[in-house]
Amino acid sequence: MRKGKGSTKTALISLDRFSDKRARGRPPRVRRSEIRGRADNYRFILGQVWDRLSARLLQATTDHEVIDAFLEGATPYAQEFVPSLANLILRVLRDPKFPKRREAQINFCADSLAALGYVAPRSSRDICQEERKKEERKHRILRFEFFIECSCGFKGRSQDHACRKCGAEIDFGFSGLRC
Repeated sequence: MRKGKGSTKTALISLDRFSDKRARGRPPRVRRSEIRGRADNYRFILGQVWDRLSARLLQATTDHEVIDAFLEGATPYAQEFVPSLANLILRVLRDPKFPKRREAQINFCADSLAALGYVAPRSSRDICQEERKKEERKHRILRFEFFIECSCGFKGRSQDHACRKCGAEIDFGFSGLRC
């Protein structure tokens, strides 16, 4: 039997640009931006309680000692870390590259714990570092210029928000405001 003149053809480019196929490569187990955000949060929390927490935490040898250290030294934030991360905290503290200085210890712990054990502590630190570098590379305005017409007769681009000829500065209207 013959097909009619108006037979349908399959479209080469679909209207719906979302594909049901997943992307190439291994599917990610964690969201990198989420790990970075959690690491920044942990840096703040540990910075608040590290003086009370560090002595007992650095001497801990078991999961129960880590839990007790957090319950005594970091009472308002203890539920964020223990009991779920107690074993991971102990592994991070026993890392051969664990730093000696206070601020470095806080940053090391926060970045290592941020992935919640879904990836290795070292990978978690690498992810945090890469995400911070991405933040630095974001585009930003380095210089903006004004085309000015000055009372001295100069017409053209300003230099450092001032007239190139006489040096008269541009008044943004903030001179009368007090802080």
